Amino acid sequence: MLTALLVMAGIAVVLGGMLGFASIRFKVKGDPLVDKIDAILPQTQCGQCSYAGCKPYAQAIAKGEAEINQCPPGGEEGIRKLADLLGKEFKPLSAEHGVEKPKQVAVINENACIGCTLCTQACPVDAIVGAAKQMHTIVTPLCTGCELCVPPCPVDCITMVVVAETVETWKWRYPVIRLKEQKEEQKGKQKGEQTA
Repeated sequence: MLTALLVMAGIAVVLGGMLGFASIRFKVKGDPLVDKIDAILPQTQCGQCSYAGCKPYAQAIAKGEAEINQCPPGGEEGIRKLADLLGKEFKPLSAEHGVEKPKQVAVINENACIGCTLCTQACPVDAIVGAAKQMHTIVTPLCTGCELCVPPCPVDCITMVVVAETVETWKWRYPVIRLKEQKEEQKGKQKGEQTA
């Protein structure tokens, strides 16, 4: 009995050592650029960019297979951050992928909900809780506002509500005056002064 335990322990140690060595030796390193791009994207996982989620879109941008202006939830601010990171020129949001909207969250009219679970299946971030034939509700902090739960609802009990801007949700926006326009105006004034 004792020898059997020692043999099993010895085998476990050897196999554990082999697995540890293999995990270090054959480690797959991710692309740090993909991680930086993914950190800029809004993580709504909405698919409006024509990719399955934010990570695949980030990978496509890093490979040069996708433009930086395909993310409506990220909006102009996200496009500017991506342009700065990648050293590319800013492009306005692509109209074919949607329009920029303010931050929204889904709200379920719980009195009208029939518990069909179609919305829970559509939600990419599991922000909807509820059982079959029971009332469902949104976990607001998890909701990304992707609107993927709205179309499958057969009784139209899901609405999108704009998140009010508070101290917690407020974000600094890029300057309202474009820096290039401001520089051009200054150059024009300097030329006018020189000719006068």
